Amino acid sequence: MRVNFRQAKFATSVPSADLAPADEGAEVAFAGRSNAGKSSALNALTGQGALARTSKTPGRTQQINFFTLHDGMRLVDLPGYGYARVPQAMKERWQHHLADYLQRRESLRGLVLLMDCRHPLTEYDQGMLRWCADAGLPVHILLTKSDKLSRGPASSTLLAVRKRLPALHAEASVQLFSALKKTGVDEAREVISRWLSADE
Repeated sequence: MRVNFRQAKFATSVPSADLAPADEGAEVAFAGRSNAGKSSALNALTGQGALARTSKTPGRTQQINFFTLHDGMRLVDLPGYGYARVPQAMKERWQHHLADYLQRRESLRGLVLLMDCRHPLTEYDQGMLRWCADAGLPVHILLTKSDKLSRGPASSTLLAVRKRLPALHAEASVQLFSALKKTGVDEAREVISRWLSADE
């Protein structure tokens, strides 16, 4: 089935997986450090400039945000991790809710993991990849803000990350992405569409 990303609409925002919409249909979640550009990527993928709230202050996504597509499909924006200037207790609470959602959500088909292409594979990123590998959860990595690097360094980063993936998550895939230049949008949509339509 062809997924129409432009139909995405904000559904609800919840502080924990317990309050999430009914666990049915299919959804793909987006995770990454708070400064990786998750909201910008979601807006680029859906062709909507203001679907997900963007901010110059990393860490503004402090809840789990659900966006409906069609035919029971959803995109999910998870709280950013590792960077936000918030109290440690709040960070730990976010991590708990994040793990709870990833472990318990039956309708979750895959995780899009966003990393700033200038600072990929941080400790948090590697931990997330290992966790997803153990859980058998598919991962597709977007190396965001690729427009900040010239073509040579960007390609080198892509190759370096690809080389390290087998030790972290053998099935994970990776690509360059720029929300600003719309680089890699079609490639990312294709992966997400495949996950969401897997049950069709």
